[in-house]
Amino acid sequence: MEPRIEYTETSDGVRIAWTATGSGPTLVALPGVPFGDFAAEWRIPVLRRAYLGLTGTVRLVQFDTRGSGHSQRDVPDLSFDATLRDLDAVLEAAGVDRCVLLGFYHSCLHAVAYAARHPERVRGLVLFGGSLRGWDAMRGPGTQALLSLIDRDWDTFVESIAHAWLGWPAGEDGRLAADWFRNATTPEVARRVFRDASAIDVTADAAVVAVDALVLHRRDAPVIPLDVSEALTTALPKGTLRVLDGASASLFFERMEETIGVLRDATTGVVAGGRPGSPSGSRSTRSSGPAGDALTQRELEVLRLIAAGSSNGEIAATLGLSINTVERHVGNIYRKIDARGRADATAYAIRRGLA
Repeated sequence: MEPRIEYTETSDGVRIAWTATGSGPTLVALPGVPFGDFAAEWRIPVLRRAYLGLTGTVRLVQFDTRGSGHSQRDVPDLSFDATLRDLDAVLEAAGVDRCVLLGFYHSCLHAVAYAARHPERVRGLVLFGGSLRGWDAMRGPGTQALLSLIDRDWDTFVESIAHAWLGWPAGEDGRLAADWFRNATTPEVARRVFRDASAIDVTADAAVVAVDALVLHRRDAPVIPLDVSEALTTALPKGTLRVLDGASASLFFERMEETIGVLRDATTGVVAGGRPGSPSGSRSTRSSGPAGDALTQRELEVLRLIAAGSSNGEIAATLGLSINTVERHVGNIYRKIDARGRADATAYAIRRGLA
């Protein structure tokens, strides 16, 4: 089952794909910029179950931003304000008077800005993995290592962002997720969007958001630090932080029914969670684990360079080793961490904080 794809046009003449399923109060799910492709999301069993669980109670509106998915790809303007025009056009086409916006990682920036600039259209926010500044979500060395792969090795990048960064498991769901990211956009668009996103700051917008805003954070997820979610919550006048159990960097992998319930409540007007600005849990730390400890110092150096996208030849030049020696180290690393190739090794390094 896939949703019906509709099209609308923005004020600057860009064709945007969107869909609406279910009935009830409207929840608009902003795409994970720049990987919008709601049709691909519906093909993934775990996401399809989640969306069907939501649409029994709410009207779910989804769309692909410019440059991604089924929306127009060849567009010169990929700016932050241009993406807000995409959202504006979709709300008009879908006949949405007021809605709750669901932001996901970088699209949280768009949700906050739109709520501040269009208070008549937004009656609530739910934000997962978000921040006040684009750089805050990208500052970690593992994330920086991952982003460096966009131009060097697109396939390794999308495999790593699916499995290492967002925690998609091996198997059919993970394969479909990697295909979703791979085909949703191009390396050029992804590079431009991430570069521009690093300079976005919605602190001033957050200060004037007048609606309830629920900030969700996974207790043990390694991608977004708790202090980033706390800062976002504090900046929103009616912000509430809810710390969910689990370690997944994705919203629906763990405790799906609980998450669906939270989104239903928020969409129907009830913000669930603790008092504003107060986390319901504390920080946790993650160790590198036995397999990471089993790697020699030289193997760790090689693994870090693999995660940075270096070829065996480049690793040899950097470390002053022969190609044969590097290949031996790579083989030992793969054996010790049970990796099938460079994507698995990169995923391992990012998960363990080695990149």
